[in-house]
Amino acid sequence: MTEQLVRRIQELKKKRNAAILVHSYQPPEVQDIADILGDSLELSRQAAQSSADVIVFCGVHFMAETASILCPRKTILLPDITAGCPMADMVSVEKLRELKARHPGAIVVAYVNTTADVKTETDICCTSANAVQIVNGVAAKEIIFVPDRNLGQYVARCTGKKLTYVEGYCPVHARILAEHIEQARREHPGADVIAHPECSPEVIDRADRVLSTSGMCAYAKTAAARDIIVATETGILYRLRKENPGKRFYPATELAVCSNMKKNSLRKVLDALELMQHEVRVSDEVRAKARKAIDGMIV
Repeated sequence: MTEQLVRRIQELKKKRNAAILVHSYQPPEVQDIADILGDSLELSRQAAQSSADVIVFCGVHFMAETASILCPRKTILLPDITAGCPMADMVSVEKLRELKARHPGAIVVAYVNTTADVKTETDICCTSANAVQIVNGVAAKEIIFVPDRNLGQYVARCTGKKLTYVEGYCPVHARILAEHIEQARREHPGADVIAHPECSPEVIDRADRVLSTSGMCAYAKTAAARDIIVATETGILYRLRKENPGKRFYPATELAVCSNMKKNSLRKVLDALELMQHEVRVSDEVRAKARKAIDGMIV
């Protein structure tokens, strides 16, 4: 059945002149059909550069919105239209406007894990891969950072800058606790620990390296360590093991599973292409306001 689904997807992909962009947290069978496999920044760049007429974005809703902003002439399909991001919902346009009113003159840096509407009130976006670089490049004395407090705290630590942020967080990374890292080290002595900056400060303090998902994939290929404990969503382990067969990767905890990232499937990708369903399209007004903030992120 899987082979039949993949074959039909490939046929429709050719017929529709489609590209399948897949986040590294997606289910293994979806990762296996990716034209591009990566993190938010990599996928945003590829969406902007792709010659495809249709992009099937196997991720969550804010990612498809970002692709629509960057590619207004393309059809962006999200295989499961209910795949959202709880963190993105933790900051609204109204909440951000209130924060800006209390801090006039502040520059707003928004994690790409935000809605298109929030991006319209943002000066520049960032991802976990370039957040430190982006904030270092901001000359303003005051910086508002939304919505992830953990990433904000990590960026403040790395840059020495004072950030004001809302109390948003990733529920999946919040499940990874300091005690999980300590237990994993006991079970795998000598292993490296890599952690995503969406993790809590307590987890980051116990990691050997703090890396984005793309950073983790790059590090795994060159690391001297043969055993690596990974503190992020468990979906990335499939990619890490596939790309580095001579190394062993262990989840910091099996609890770090994003149910939204796991909503997409081969059947839903096929249905999206067959029926051209679940299109995500951002209005011209929102796109015009949000585009500048996103362009600053992807250069």
